[in-house]
Amino acid sequence: CFRCWQAESFSPGSSERDPSSDVTATSSKHYLCGYCAAFTNIAVTFPIQKVLFRQQLYGLKTKDAIYQLQKDGIRNLYRGILPPLMQKTTTLALMFGLYEDFSSLLHSHTTAPELLTRSVAAVLAGTTEAVLTPFERVQTLLQDYKHHDKFTNTYQAFKVLKVYGMREYYRGLVPILLRNGPSNVLFFGLRGPIKQCLPEATSYSTHLVNDFICGGLLGAMLGFLFFPMNVVKARMQAQIGGEFQSFSTVFVKIWLERDRKLINLFRGAHLNYHRSVLSWGIINATYEFLLKLL
Repeated sequence: CFRCWQAESFSPGSSERDPSSDVTATSSKHYLCGYCAAFTNIAVTFPIQKVLFRQQLYGLKTKDAIYQLQKDGIRNLYRGILPPLMQKTTTLALMFGLYEDFSSLLHSHTTAPELLTRSVAAVLAGTTEAVLTPFERVQTLLQDYKHHDKFTNTYQAFKVLKVYGMREYYRGLVPILLRNGPSNVLFFGLRGPIKQCLPEATSYSTHLVNDFICGGLLGAMLGFLFFPMNVVKARMQAQIGGEFQSFSTVFVKIWLERDRKLINLFRGAHLNYHRSVLSWGIINATYEFLLKLL
């Protein structure tokens, strides 16, 4: 029935878990699983992310972006990994944990339909994640080869930005907010229905495969859908000091630079698609696997 679909579609895992269960007893589990899932993902996919970043920032073709990384040398391959490692592990811990907390809180204190309360919980979790924007900001600077001679590590990048004030750490906040909330709603809302469409799992290994496929498909779809947001974010965050331009101003500038062609705006999206399949497949499978273990 529709009410059952609502409950399942927004469930962070299997249908056996009760969304109104005790927050104190369950939420810490979701924070820990989200953290470990993010750590595993970053360790595996960081080199791919660097290629994608170069394409987003400079509109390069894949082979040209890979050539740039080869030219930078192996010692620079994992340059800039500390900020995403710190940011992504904390972000995903908050994403899964806060979603559970907000869902339970809204479920307990409102009489609104569960579909609505879980959508609001997903948006609130995504908005809270934006507090960690400074880590994305520093990651952008460390990955940009134009800043290789300015920063040698994460601490130095944070120190340089400090001169410009706290606001400088949050440059590019608007596209992050526009990305986080809606993508969380779609991720948590579609995870259940997609998994139900897959062949029934009868063992831990088949559950793991289904969770990987489910997370991978969702990640690829959402990564493609919100790709322009990340393009604008990368451009905004590559700047140090100077005028704070609006999201629309930067978007129009990129649109004109890329000959007003939509295909050029999505340059790098194909690599992002494949990276997202792998990345979110790892995240979702690891998260669900650890959740079952705990």
